[in-house]
Amino acid sequence: MSDSMTDVSPAPEASNGDLNYSDQHYFNSYDHFGIHEEMLKDDVRTTSYRNAIYQNRHMFKDKVVLDVGCGTGILSMFAARSGAKHVIGVDMSNIIHMARKIVDLNGFSNKITLLHGKMEEVELPYPKVDIIISEWMGYFLLYESMLDTVLIARDKYLVEGGLIFPDKATIYAAAIEDGDYKEEKIGFWNDVYGFDYSPFQELALADPLVDTVELRAVITDPCPIFDLDLYTITIEDLAFSREFSLKARRDDIAHAIVAWFDIEFSKCHKPIKFSTGPHAKYTHWKQTVFYLADEVLIKNGEYITGRLTSGPNSENPRNLDITITHKLETEDEKRKSEGEAHYVMK
Repeated sequence: MSDSMTDVSPAPEASNGDLNYSDQHYFNSYDHFGIHEEMLKDDVRTTSYRNAIYQNRHMFKDKVVLDVGCGTGILSMFAARSGAKHVIGVDMSNIIHMARKIVDLNGFSNKITLLHGKMEEVELPYPKVDIIISEWMGYFLLYESMLDTVLIARDKYLVEGGLIFPDKATIYAAAIEDGDYKEEKIGFWNDVYGFDYSPFQELALADPLVDTVELRAVITDPCPIFDLDLYTITIEDLAFSREFSLKARRDDIAHAIVAWFDIEFSKCHKPIKFSTGPHAKYTHWKQTVFYLADEVLIKNGEYITGRLTSGPNSENPRNLDITITHKLETEDEKRKSEGEAHYVMK
């Protein structure tokens, strides 16, 4: 890396009028401080990033760091406090104006440059960076995530051998018993004040639920669905189709498939990981529940096999189209079942 900062004029402030509706909605949702309060109060999330940076000061010392989607600037300040030569934070949301006040208030204005605009369009004050940090994950890992933007930044700005924090992620799935809530969510439409509203059931089933799932509701072993390595994955790879096999832990009824993700900072001196699963401490990502049209009666040791396919929605690429096929592997003809369901995360 060069020791001298390239002399460039500040990038022009971004205008949301230049964005399509879906992008405007996405970035505007981050304008309000409430969503940032929720993320900052997510102890698992914020402490994991802080530990990954603070416990690896030797990696950050005298390095140029890029914070993609910097929000209120918390990760940028972690990096600056850990000895980074300079940190560049980029965010399209108007929250960056508050971030500038916070950075100045905490004495980092000479160490942190905050740019308002799209990562693809801003001009950085350095031609290359040594480290990229980003909290890019969305619900189901990929819903409304900023991973596309991180990968664009990686390909354009990261030096050869540079680091990405975090750099690995895995989506997991399991089957759950959730009869009461499924009845509340889906069965409700059978009788609405004495009227048959059952056509709404199809819409309700196609809408995944983001909520906390109790560990006791999980009735199968978890199965990894999709692994990401941020050093090698491409944007095209984010549309995926993977088989799964879920082994029952007990006799029960499967009403839904639940998905979550784990995150790893693997290049740290001491690797740091966290999970967003039902077995782990609460995070604001919670879990994502995909209800099945028909319940599956499963016995201990049997398997539910299938395939999960996910990709960007053709009309709004920030939304996800997800298809899950499933089949109960059993010798009992009376309980054999299989099905296919389509979901849209929007």
